[in-house]
Amino acid sequence: MITVRKSEERGHFDLGWLDTYHTFSFDRYYDPAHMHFRSLRVINEDRVQPGQGFPTHSHRDMEIITYILSGALEHRDSMGNGSVIRPGDVQRMTAGTGVSHSEFNPSQTEPVHLLQIWILPERRNLPPGYEQKTFTDKERRGSLRLIASSAGREGSVTINQDARVYAGVLNAGQIIDYRLEENRYAWLQIARGTVELNSTEMIQGDGAAVSGENNLRIIAHDQAELLLFDLA
Repeated sequence: MITVRKSEERGHFDLGWLDTYHTFSFDRYYDPAHMHFRSLRVINEDRVQPGQGFPTHSHRDMEIITYILSGALEHRDSMGNGSVIRPGDVQRMTAGTGVSHSEFNPSQTEPVHLLQIWILPERRNLPPGYEQKTFTDKERRGSLRLIASSAGREGSVTINQDARVYAGVLNAGQIIDYRLEENRYAWLQIARGTVELNSTEMIQGDGAAVSGENNLRIIAHDQAELLLFDLA
């Protein structure tokens, strides 16, 4: 079964400095029908204006993945990490027993467009952790590149949950086939472009919950970028 979460049905707030869409309930957006999918708790699509950002705030007991679509995001945290994340970079932060961090757009001219993803950890009170890796366009082009997994497989960042996260960048007409193992679930998030998932059309901002399906076929109708979550 494939259930599409339409882009326009997401929670939306335009605060001027931040234009944000929430796939699942988050902060001031509450929808009891869309709290999470398996261990996938948050997918926020954020556009942050130049020179703006999120001041220091705290998290705990969450695996947080940041994926940049365009622009750059400057990160600082209470673990002493400081970095600038750009397209192709994947940042993972284990909030665990508690982490404070800030995220700002360091550019004075260009907005930053990003996806922030929260995954529920396999257990609470983990030691806080941080990791950042780069996955080139070539690695993601025309295929699904593993970017996050429980064991850090294939050079992916390591998350504390039985989940695998893939990123793909597709040209028009390209096809990806993915085999979903028995008793596994998937979520497909379209970051840009238009694709077909097992004959179901999806556009930028759409997400799809997948259950009871073994074979997934993704066909790009135009230039597209997507994230696929393989979940227990």
